[in-house]
Amino acid sequence: MFIQTEETPNPQTLKFLPEKPVLDSASGVRSLEFKKNQDASSCPLAKRLLLVEGIEGVFLSADYLSITKREDFDWYLLKPSVLGLLMEHFVNGLPIYNGNAVAQHDESDPIVKQIREIIDTRVRPSVAMDGGDITFESFEDGIVYLKLQGACSGCPSSSATLKSGIENMLKYYVPEVQEVRQYGE
Repeated sequence: MFIQTEETPNPQTLKFLPEKPVLDSASGVRSLEFKKNQDASSCPLAKRLLLVEGIEGVFLSADYLSITKREDFDWYLLKPSVLGLLMEHFVNGLPIYNGNAVAQHDESDPIVKQIREIIDTRVRPSVAMDGGDITFESFEDGIVYLKLQGACSGCPSSSATLKSGIENMLKYYVPEVQEVRQYGE
């Protein structure tokens, strides 16, 4: 089995592209993210990766994983361990995700529907190329709240991406949008 790696704009995060799907679309889950001190029991692969010393976060998508390391660790030393673990997991057909699908947001509001469509069709593919994901969380009083995941969650340019790129695009297509903020700020 071959697993390709790619650098991301976040120097602490590396993107891993196995030749097999990571998340099965039949599960209803488009992406998952786990941090070091978070319960990863629903995802045996993330649980194993987070046990590797120096690994701080694991993001899984349909066809790739983004793994974030601690700043004081070097990818040169971590990468062989991570690749070996991924190979073993995929070659042995071990389960990746055992959980249930996450509930979807209400699509009855036409503005929310339009915002989600723009995020899904224009933004997510670009963000995925950099090893991350962006999900719609809510739209309240003209403010769109988005959650950055994977390589994007700790990327130095994430604020600029939100403000300059995504906010301007959403304002252009959806006049009701006044601002974009990162969820949890």
